[in-house]
Amino acid sequence: MPIDITHLTDAVRFQPPGHHGVGPVHLFGGEQYDGAVTVALSHYVPGGRADMSPVPVETVYTVLTGALTLTDADGGTHVLRELDSARLTVGTLRAVENRTNLAASMLVIRPNPAGPASTAPEARS
Repeated sequence: MPIDITHLTDAVRFQPPGHHGVGPVHLFGGEQYDGAVTVALSHYVPGGRADMSPVPVETVYTVLTGALTLTDADGGTHVLRELDSARLTVGTLRAVENRTNLAASMLVIRPNPAGPASTAPEARS
């Protein structure tokens, strides 16, 4: 099996709906991508945000630098700092905001609905 490598200089920029002051790039993902998992690197400027919306598939956020505030459907807030992670199940309502005066970066990892179906090895007895 080959090793797929994406250099940051080759990452493809994109603009997801409902994101303001956020500069995401696909490390693995995009229209022609056929892998099982997508990985995006999102840079949030101070005040940058993603509007309250449901996540389409199970998603993992890992903050690499700075701090980001996640707001849940009930208005509860959760601050993620460097190397903190959050797992959101399908349909979880969330908003993300950089409430600091410094830029923040976050990896967004999720399955690729267009990718190959994953298969688990059979259980052995």
